[in-house]
Amino acid sequence: MEITYRKLTEADLDTFISMRITQLREEGATEDIDLVPALQDFYKRHMADGTFVSWLALDGDKIIGTSGMSFVEKPPYFGCPSGKLGLLSSMFTNPDYRRMGIAKELLHRVVEEARAYGCGAVHITASDMGVKLYTAYGFTHNGNFMQYKL
Repeated sequence: MEITYRKLTEADLDTFISMRITQLREEGATEDIDLVPALQDFYKRHMADGTFVSWLALDGDKIIGTSGMSFVEKPPYFGCPSGKLGLLSSMFTNPDYRRMGIAKELLHRVVEEARAYGCGAVHITASDMGVKLYTAYGFTHNGNFMQYKL
């Protein structure tokens, strides 16, 4: 088995979206809508304008790991003078391929994409499973994060 890595293309979207939904299910999400059309729209638009990038891990032709980074901008602040942020998402590895360093490699590749984009920070809402990976990479908890659902 030789794992290779490449960027997501529009031709990969059906598999990528299927894996994203599997990830959300693993994290305990409640499925009360068909999310596929919204995900297709999001990825197509943001890949086209350069505000979303993903790296994939493959075993042969089979996609076995995914990552994603959305780029957003907010007013600059002391912790991020550029105001550009990377929002990490879609980190998923097929269960048969876990504990092999694949997620770490995917994480590194999208973090480097954020650096190249000019981001001053990367944010993620981590699953319990992901906390160890992100902590080992150097992410720290920010106790100030709050959310208001509309």
